[in-house]
Amino acid sequence: MVSHLNTNENSGNARIRMLTYLMFFMFAMTSDAVGVIIPELITTFDLSMSQASAFHYMPMLFIALSGLFLGFLADKLGRKTTILIGLLLFAAASFMFALGESFYYFLFLLALVGIAIGVFKTGALGLIGDISTSSKQHSSTMNTVEGFFGVGAMVGPAIVSYLLVTGVSWKYLYFGAGVFCLVLCWLAYRAPYPQIKRTSTQEINLASTFRMMKNPYALGYSLAIGLYVATEVAIYVWMPTLLLNYEGNLVLVATYALTIFFTLRAIGRFLGGWILNRFSWQQVMFWFSLAISLCYLGAMLYGISAAVILLPLSGLFMSMIYPTLNSKGISCFPVEQHGSVAGVILFFTALSAALGPLLMGFVGDMFGHVKYGFYLATGFAFLLCFMAVYNLLRDPSGHLLTANVE
Repeated sequence: MVSHLNTNENSGNARIRMLTYLMFFMFAMTSDAVGVIIPELITTFDLSMSQASAFHYMPMLFIALSGLFLGFLADKLGRKTTILIGLLLFAAASFMFALGESFYYFLFLLALVGIAIGVFKTGALGLIGDISTSSKQHSSTMNTVEGFFGVGAMVGPAIVSYLLVTGVSWKYLYFGAGVFCLVLCWLAYRAPYPQIKRTSTQEINLASTFRMMKNPYALGYSLAIGLYVATEVAIYVWMPTLLLNYEGNLVLVATYALTIFFTLRAIGRFLGGWILNRFSWQQVMFWFSLAISLCYLGAMLYGISAAVILLPLSGLFMSMIYPTLNSKGISCFPVEQHGSVAGVILFFTALSAALGPLLMGFVGDMFGHVKYGFYLATGFAFLLCFMAVYNLLRDPSGHLLTANVE
């Protein structure tokens, strides 16, 4: 009887994991395609780089606000209800892209998309904690989740590129994402969800989220993730623009640089569990953040001919940083608070994803070339590396990660 129950539980958890993987895949299809869409928007609407970057920072800003103000819903209403609300709103906003042609109308829809993502993503991140039995398993699952995100990040830009080459509007990407989202809604509705195991009677509401904003561990991990995200989004938002007029011997590499970046990032994330089982996560974070910093530094020192190789290569080293830091930050807290802390971390994640490209666009406009924005991103990379050094030497959250292992 016990064996039968365990088999059913394992089967249910496997279905939930696959559903979570597909949600992140779908999210990445739209969010990481903006680097390919932005040059098209600049031409169509005669925009500056700062103006065009709104197509990226608008959804990120509302993901941040949604994570902060609505993240507690995953703990209060439950993971299933929260995920369904987010997915339905995402589908509705995606279908509405077909109804307008105004740049500001698209920005409004992207705000709705951001709210939807903030809701279902905090639910999904809380769900990972429900089905994980240790901090190590949590990190492994997060790396696999982000691996599927990485695959979606390759598929989305590829779809947009194909649509543009064949003369079809990029808006069909969102129509396809809407259809896929409805399928996910049905799967989410049918999937069995584990009960949240509560260890305290503390009321779950917005006030509890703001109390968590004062927690040094939540803020510390949020800062590290924010620096990482500012470094990463520089690649998929502005690298296509940086390499747009490249005429050297590696034109083919420059053409597919974003695809190469996403491919290396996805490969690294699927290997994340294997690597983290053989090396301490603190060591992995240090060496990988150092490699990213050196890739950026080399690209800035040796110019666009080096950037063609080094910037896409940085994707391999970026692969495990976000999912691992996100996992460790969430795992510092009890399971019944995972939705709230995921919302806090998501707030800083998305805020960084919004402000980073915006600042890069502003600096690029100020000095007349997008490469100057990459000098700023190089600074973000080195700040992240300095934090990784501190974490390697001091391991400030080690006692919490041990205490919250079941």
